[in-house]
Amino acid sequence: MSRLALVAALLAAQAASAQQTDITVALQLEPPHLDPTSAAAGAIDSVLYSNVFEGLTKFTETGAIAPGLAQSWDISDDGARYTFHLASGVTFHDGSAMDAEDVKFSLDRARADDSQNAQKALFAGIASVDVIDPQTVEVTLAAPDGNFLFNLAWGDAVIVAPESVDGIKQTPIGTGPFKFSRWVTGDRIELARNDAYWGTEPALSDVTFRFIADPTAAFAAMMAQDIDVFAGFPAPENLPMFESDPRFQVLSGTTEGETILAMNNAQAPLDDLRVRAAVAHAIDRQAIIDGAMFGQGTPIGTHFAPHNPDYVDLTGLSAYDPAKSRELLTEAGYSEGFTTTLKLPPPSYARRGGEIIAAQLREVGISTEIVNLEWAQWLEEVFKGKDFGMTIVSHTEPFDIGIYARPDYYFQYGKPEFAELMTTLSATSDPAARSALIKQAETMIAEDYVNAYLFQLGFATVADARLTGLWTNQPTQATDLTAVRWTE
Repeated sequence: MSRLALVAALLAAQAASAQQTDITVALQLEPPHLDPTSAAAGAIDSVLYSNVFEGLTKFTETGAIAPGLAQSWDISDDGARYTFHLASGVTFHDGSAMDAEDVKFSLDRARADDSQNAQKALFAGIASVDVIDPQTVEVTLAAPDGNFLFNLAWGDAVIVAPESVDGIKQTPIGTGPFKFSRWVTGDRIELARNDAYWGTEPALSDVTFRFIADPTAAFAAMMAQDIDVFAGFPAPENLPMFESDPRFQVLSGTTEGETILAMNNAQAPLDDLRVRAAVAHAIDRQAIIDGAMFGQGTPIGTHFAPHNPDYVDLTGLSAYDPAKSRELLTEAGYSEGFTTTLKLPPPSYARRGGEIIAAQLREVGISTEIVNLEWAQWLEEVFKGKDFGMTIVSHTEPFDIGIYARPDYYFQYGKPEFAELMTTLSATSDPAARSALIKQAETMIAEDYVNAYLFQLGFATVADARLTGLWTNQPTQATDLTAVRWTE
């Protein structure tokens, strides 16, 4: 080959490499449907958050709140009225304009009596939503809420249009930088760049999300480079192999995922605090972290993230102590133990951790009937139906300790004193006072042994070494691809 031909070939190869704008991202869980405003499944946000749907505010990778569809806002002196100034030129993926009427529709829908929003409580403090003009909307709260802008960043608060909301579960139409193309159920969801996007155009043109539940299959697909990214890699034992392979990068981050052994507080014998305490003392957290997560996890003693400055280390309240566990069971009238169900969703932390926990509970006389459920089944039976004794799940929503104030929430705690504490917290804006209230809340649920608190879920992403812009941490459950690009 002549020098000229060689140079031309090299330039062509470099250009072809530089022109790569498609990406295949693997996730372990497939969404049950594609409406983030009517389901608790974090798997929906993992695909759609910031990519397809946007809210008035949004989370950055650090967990900070940033402007979204609202480019700015004014807050009244009494803290009860927010005036949002919307970005101009925003359209939905079907070409229709996004304006203040859509914001009003979305917030009113989320807080309506018949709302199916899994986080309806986030919107309960809204007294009214009023359209000032097409680019301005005013939200009045019943009382000041220091969490309001934070709440609006959740995936449950994204803005949708009345014209397209009926088909949103199968055909999501948002305002984001990517639009929905196709869903091959059981296999993949495809997105395409939104060329009419109002904000910064993404570098990627085509995105494919693949769903690979089996850890062995995940490892094989990544090693074969059939996928470019696996967000939340499900086989932590394989991470050292990727770290030593120059083809890959491993991003080890934190999450908001409090992984808990949830207990049905309304079902005997778990309606007895002593029994719940016995369960908690029967569990060796570190053995679960080492055995199920290969060391990837931080022990917790309450429902709060250890990286939060307001976290209180309460692990000592439920330290591993089988003798104390047996003593508590005897005191509660269950010297011979008891039998209950342990219903497990698909993630590795649940399936692997469930086997370890079942063995630990057997040591103190508690027998568990393990039932493995697919995600949709878990949502129906456990989360909605409350038909369970115990389950293992990671709560990935940010700053979600408020769920313990809901008496109808799936673990059915709802202590009035806790609800009053949350009401006081919402009305408090002073940072020091808020910190004290948060710590009080953490302590209350730990002392009531509402659930057995296991560990804060780590989050490992394995990716092609040439990719940049991926999130390392998970301040909310999301695979934000808006800044992702290939470096070659």
